[in-house]
Amino acid sequence: MTVREQIEQRERETLSPYAMLVANSRGRVVDEPEHAFRTAYQRDRDRVIHSKAFRRLKQKTQVFLAPERDHYRTRLTHTLEVAQIARTVARALFLNEDLTEAIALAHDLGHAPFGHAGEFVLNSVYSEGFNHAAQSLRIVEKLESTYRGPGLNLTFEVRDGIANHSKGKSILRGEQESSSATLEGRIVAICDAVAYINHDIDDAVRGGILRPSDLPAPALKHLGETSSERIDAMVRGIIEGSNDGGIDIVPAVRESTCLLRDYLYREVYPCETIQREIEKAKKVLRELYAYLLSNPPEPVLNQTSSGEPLERRIVDFVAGMTDSYALELYERYLLPVAWKT
Repeated sequence: MTVREQIEQRERETLSPYAMLVANSRGRVVDEPEHAFRTAYQRDRDRVIHSKAFRRLKQKTQVFLAPERDHYRTRLTHTLEVAQIARTVARALFLNEDLTEAIALAHDLGHAPFGHAGEFVLNSVYSEGFNHAAQSLRIVEKLESTYRGPGLNLTFEVRDGIANHSKGKSILRGEQESSSATLEGRIVAICDAVAYINHDIDDAVRGGILRPSDLPAPALKHLGETSSERIDAMVRGIIEGSNDGGIDIVPAVRESTCLLRDYLYREVYPCETIQREIEKAKKVLRELYAYLLSNPPEPVLNQTSSGEPLERRIVDFVAGMTDSYALELYERYLLPVAWKT
């Protein structure tokens, strides 16, 4: 037996009956020879990590726009935190950790610059609409490439998890309809929420937006005073609440977690300090998109062979930008340059 076959055999012997075994995968759009020592899900994970879109996440906003301080989260650190939490849950439930990790690492590849502010702008200006989950899927299916050609040719289960990763709020509230086809995908969806709830609180405290004592007292009493205590309580609640082939969270932990999430959406994300910068970011992207649509840059013009309409190519170009690159292009194209003799 090859190393890969031994790993697949170990999955059959040790994982839960509800786990998605790699040997039972619905496969890739284009068949490929199997690898000698890596399973299909491990190869998917590696393709995501080596993609250009993954590297760009290091300079994309999580909540605080274009942060210059070292310790604020970016979209990349958020992604790594989701992967770590989701792997912990998958391992405890004897589900497929490799599949879980691959989905987690790819789930936010499609985020525009400036986080959800960028997504809002592209959704409003693009006639077909824009959604970061759909864009993440588009990236791995069309925009990234390997030596074999366009797309990363990921397995069905990873692509399904990417497409459905935004269902965390529904799972958190006990509404599991229209979620991922695998339990591993559902784990990523709910752990995405666990990660952002806790690290957005942490960053908001760091930024002086709130004090720990401002958080809802009942939630702190049940989940803990520190970020690590709260994450541990939420993860424990998911592990203890999930059974019989379903991903869930125990009611008391769900209630407290929802209290924290609702507090963030009511008091933190809409606060003047954050909103003031978000409105600036929206202005930058709206004006930059309009300019590029009228004056397509060379990288976009060179993609005519793709057969995609110009508007679609401009959306892909803008969505792929880091915060810093968007600001650089805005300054280059839309701000006056001092005259030099």
